[in-house]
Amino acid sequence: MVTMYWILALVGAELPWTKNSTNILCCKFHDYRRRQYQQQQQEDSTKAKKQENFSSNMACSYSKISPIIPIVICFLLVASSMCPVAQSSDIRRETAANQTLKPEQELKKLKTIRARLNKINKPALKTFQSPDGDLIDCVLSHHQPAFDHPQLKGQKPLDPPERPKGQNPPGMAAENYQLWSMSGNLCPEGTLPIRRTREEDMMRASSVRRFGRKLRRHVRRDTSSNGHEHAVGYVSGDQYYGAKASINVWAPKVVNQYEFSLSQMWVISGSFGDDLNTIEAGWQVSPELYGDNYPRFFTYWTTDAYQATGCYNLLCSGFVQTNSRIAIGAAISPTSTYHGGQFDISLLIWKDPKHGNWWLEFGNGVLVGYWPSFLFTHLQNHASMVQFGGEVVNSRPSGSHTATQMGSGHFAGEGFGKASYFRNMQVVDWDNSLIPLSNLKVLADHPNCYDIQGGINNVWGNYFYYGGPGRNVRCP
Repeated sequence: MVTMYWILALVGAELPWTKNSTNILCCKFHDYRRRQYQQQQQEDSTKAKKQENFSSNMACSYSKISPIIPIVICFLLVASSMCPVAQSSDIRRETAANQTLKPEQELKKLKTIRARLNKINKPALKTFQSPDGDLIDCVLSHHQPAFDHPQLKGQKPLDPPERPKGQNPPGMAAENYQLWSMSGNLCPEGTLPIRRTREEDMMRASSVRRFGRKLRRHVRRDTSSNGHEHAVGYVSGDQYYGAKASINVWAPKVVNQYEFSLSQMWVISGSFGDDLNTIEAGWQVSPELYGDNYPRFFTYWTTDAYQATGCYNLLCSGFVQTNSRIAIGAAISPTSTYHGGQFDISLLIWKDPKHGNWWLEFGNGVLVGYWPSFLFTHLQNHASMVQFGGEVVNSRPSGSHTATQMGSGHFAGEGFGKASYFRNMQVVDWDNSLIPLSNLKVLADHPNCYDIQGGINNVWGNYFYYGGPGRNVRCP
């Protein structure tokens, strides 16, 4: 498309393209070529005769022009159906008709992308660049994407709710660090830091229409589907009003743009059919969504099994952010290293007993925001399952299992400092109290590729190690 715009500028065309402007464009193109040939005629009499004959017969037929530039120009104009060229055969007319689709589709895609970006990216009072290249916009809190929702229009974020009983500060002091804030940049009071979505982000997406959403799939925990593989711990069979865990952060290798690796909590209600409700939070490496391999803090929600509702982060109206120091979708730093320092983040999701909204806390008592209760069907009441663990997409590159890593990229049996972990897993009960897990089950649907081992002790409470390298001698 850049080439097309340059060519149009050269011949003086104006957008939008129409049939009338097409003829004008072709005539301007002819005038431009005639002037060029006349100049050459003065310099070289021999070439002038050939060019004079050529110019006299010239009627926008590109097949007789010898220089490469006019060939390319007229070819692209024909392909765009902007020049009334007389074709010599039905085959050539059919070819031109097929070629017409490409620039029109590209223009339509670009128009769709820019309209979506105008909706996602809100006016900023201040913008600065993160060390990882992100642009962080400081947006007035009541202008954030959530308030595009019809049921939230004209409202402002709610005040903090009552926190669960038994909530103790986590033991790690630096668990809410993000790269963008390390340089000392802060958003002004009354604004929120929002990672800007750029044109290249949407151009990378496998589907512009579904940008910011997970692929629709049947979600089960006793098997994998559509290439999604899991190593998880879960509880079910009761009524749950929230969950908490500390999640070890790594930067796993993801082998191609359309795969991801994540570690998260799921708060789930409904069946595993089209009525599935989930609230999700954790960290993920997703080159398609973010354009790099940094682990990033993310949120997600859906009320219809990932079909039409919900999205990552703030890419649609839904999640209401209340915190001015956390940027959802921004890179987490530091990360854990093999045989080195270990770093985890503490996450808590719970249902406000008074208003029924689902709140998210990140780190040392820092409220990030909430999912309004009206977004959901089953989760308007309570959750029926809570899940913790890792997930990867296996696209089977080159016909073999992916080498995308889960967690640290090492199996659970390697233990602390080598394998990734979840620790201090708890749930919130009907009385808004944090309680230990009583019936944690663990499951790895491809244990030769990614596995999991659970345990319990006085320091970590309920915990498990999980992860793996993906493709290996036991996982071909």
